[in-house]
Formats: sequence, C-alpha cells, structure tokens
Amino acid sequence: MRKLVFFVGGAGAGKTTLAKALARKRGVAVIDMDTVLRPAAEALMTQAGLDPTDRDSSSYKALCRDLGYRITMDAALENIANGGDIFVIGPFTKETETPDWIEHELSSIGASLSDVEVKVVFVYLRDEQLHYERIKHRGLILDQHKLDNWSEFSQSSLAKRELKWRIPAASVLYFDNSQNLNEQSLETLEHFVYGASSS
Repeated sequence: MRKLVFFVGGAGAGKTTLAKALARKRGVAVIDMDTVLRPAAEALMTQAGLDPTDRDSSSYKALCRDLGYRITMDAALENIANGGDIFVIGPFTKETETPDWIEHELSSIGASLSDVEVKVVFVYLRDEQLHYERIKHRGLILDQHKLDNWSEFSQSSLAKRELKWRIPAASVLYFDNSQNLNEQSLETLEHFVYGASSS
C-alpha cells in the first residue's frame, strides 16, 4: 500500500533531519514545505513591501500560509497518485486539528484511507529551552522573528498536539528527538513506518 508519512512538529525539533535520514535509507521522496514555499513566499512578501525573510508574523500567515500547504500537498498527492510513497515535512498545525482534512485531501485524487497508509510522526523535544538553543544554533535568518518574539511563538507553536484525523492510534508516533539521531532511534522510526520487515 502507498505510504503518505507526515513529519510534523515545532521549529527546531528536527523533523527535517529525521525525515531525510529515513528517506535516504529507504529511497523515498521528501517534500519539505519550507523548501517548496520559499521562492513564492519571498516574492509575495517583497511585493507587499514586507520583510521577505519573515516566516512567523500575522502578515506572513495571511499571505503565504495556506499557499504553502496547498503547494506542498499538491506535490505530495501527485506522488501518491503515481503510486509512490512520500514523506511530507511541515508544522501542519491547523490541518492536524481538522478531523476530515486528510480524507478530503486524498479524495481529490480519488484515493482514501483504505488504499493509502497515512502515518504521522510528531517530532518534539523534551523542553522549550532545547528548542530555543537548536533554533539559535542553526543561525537561519528565517528564524529571527521566532527568537525576537519567543514567548508568543513558543506558546502558539511548541505545545504538544493531539492528532484529530480518523487514522489508527498505531499510525501515530510521538518521537522525542532530544538526543542526537543514532542508529537505534532511526531503527525505531523505520519500524514505525515500515513495520517488522524493515530490517
């Protein structure tokens, strides 16, 4: 069965690192919303006379947020429709809280939860301070707004979330990524996605 695997979580949790590590091992395509949206976001923000590096303000969200998810999901669904597996990376905050969102997305390509195996990896860190340190350490200009408005950002973006989609509990993994990625943790992730036959 085709696999659509979401790697979601707050900034700095390491969802991209995890997804890419498993993707390399299994030869799976990855779609990172940050990557596919960046050129359009920079153009839209510049045209609006706003900071093109802003990724967190209300202005950015009004102009670019929904577009980013649409671009990301269109690319992911195209892979699924073509019979391939796909890993998708992004926060997906509002989407994971909408019960019928994933079913609606799959129905747009004539698919359903009965013929596409959907799994979700919630990547998190043990505490807020570790999030802050990792975000600061990676030194991205796109993160400056987060750091400058940390109290507001952390309250809205780093809280542990509960998936509302109608998929089995066994298809959801809360993955503590506080330690450096090692072979054992990668095996845990691989077993979750692919089952006992992964090794």
